Amino acid sequence: MEESGGKLTVRAVERALDILMCFKDAHDLSLTEISGRVGLNKSTVHRLLATLEEKGFLLRDGDKFRLGYSVWELAANLTQVDDAAQLLLPEMERLRDQLGETISLYVRDGNDRIRIQAVQSNQAIRRVAPIGVRLPLYVGASSKVLLAFADEAERAETMQSPSWPASIETQDFLQQLEEVRRSGYALSVEEREPGAAAVSVPILDRSHRISAALSVSGPVSRMTPDTMRTYAPLLMEAASRMEKMIRTVNL
Repeated sequence: MEESGGKLTVRAVERALDILMCFKDAHDLSLTEISGRVGLNKSTVHRLLATLEEKGFLLRDGDKFRLGYSVWELAANLTQVDDAAQLLLPEMERLRDQLGETISLYVRDGNDRIRIQAVQSNQAIRRVAPIGVRLPLYVGASSKVLLAFADEAERAETMQSPSWPASIETQDFLQQLEEVRRSGYALSVEEREPGAAAVSVPILDRSHRISAALSVSGPVSRMTPDTMRTYAPLLMEAASRMEKMIRTVNL
């Protein structure tokens, strides 16, 4: 601990926060760039980056780092967030009004998915989707989308992890993911939650990599397989508009 401006501070925490603040005006940064910005040697910055990455506050993409999904989870408690979740909210509301069901936006974090935005249905009987909830990648329409459109190495790493249920038959699941890639959407009926069903589509970034999964969910009494298949093209249209919005602001 040391005194700064009359207050005791923990130096390692202060340095870690300085690193995070580097990203307020940059999408991604290398170790060298971060080291230069915070005025610390590379070995010190490397150790701090490893800790921030382990805790989910940073993600590594090759030799670059960018903000991780733990930031999304914290931001879920803010009323105004200048990020994709806030940017896409009006489009999600429009889709909710069109379909009458709950709309959710998910991103992948390791072997989980996180709901970073949601618009609740206005119907009396509806599926409530709290923002910030972390769910497993092995079940649900959005999980299938996030895995189906991930690259092969990421998909294999997830399915070989200790947290992956041994009860899931690998070949059957891979066939499901292949069908999701072919059709462009995934369905789930009471897979994760009794009485609930969902259909999900991918949102791709400018490099055509999976960025998020957009889903509509509701009670099985309304969300029949046939109904969900009619919703799928409407979700794809909305996802296409969202992709253009994200690329425009370079998120």
